[in-house]
Amino acid sequence: MSNVLICDDEREIVDSVEVYLKLEGFEVFKAYNGAQAMEIVESNDIHCIIMDIMMPGADGLQTTLSIREKYNIPIILLSAKSEDTDKITGLSFGADDYITKPYNPLELVARVKSQVRRYTSLGSLEKRDGLLVTGALVCDTQAKEVTVDGEPVKLTATEYGIVECLMKNLGKVMSTGQIYEEVWHEPSYSTEKTVTVHIRRIREKIETDPKEPRYLKVVWGIGYKMEKI
Repeated sequence: MSNVLICDDEREIVDSVEVYLKLEGFEVFKAYNGAQAMEIVESNDIHCIIMDIMMPGADGLQTTLSIREKYNIPIILLSAKSEDTDKITGLSFGADDYITKPYNPLELVARVKSQVRRYTSLGSLEKRDGLLVTGALVCDTQAKEVTVDGEPVKLTATEYGIVECLMKNLGKVMSTGQIYEEVWHEPSYSTEKTVTVHIRRIREKIETDPKEPRYLKVVWGIGYKMEKI
């Protein structure tokens, strides 16, 4: 049985979500502020967190940051704000998903299932030979496949080569020349534009917001790196 923590200062919302989650077989923990949420996370095996942003005291964003200092538990943020900038902010604070109020409870449950499935499977994935993992991004070097949140990403052979190259050098900045020589297996000359175009296409496929990438980062004047998450 998987454990889900619901944190919202509106008790009726917590109780409502609890009903739907229990119908799907989840064990539910309830918190009404950030401090309570942290206590539950630190003393229980939680597999997914549903976190409201607007709460008194430590809000959902601050609590998400605190959780991310120690845990990689999936976090779904709830907010009445639907602007893209608000979603991007939430994701940049370490959240895995974002859903706006009012929402369909069945959609929320579906997203919880997806996050729990990914989270509970990552432990075994990381132990398999040939798997490179950072956050929800997984590169299977044996099957030559890339997934994000458990969903396959359709990459060309060249795009896959770049992803594998960067993930094998996780956290290391690589110049466009280094990437080109690793992937194309030939000396690099005027190759910056070629690599840059492929990087842009990869971002469009693996990032929630390609303009604010979580994984594939540019280091201006030097090159690119795959962020270690």
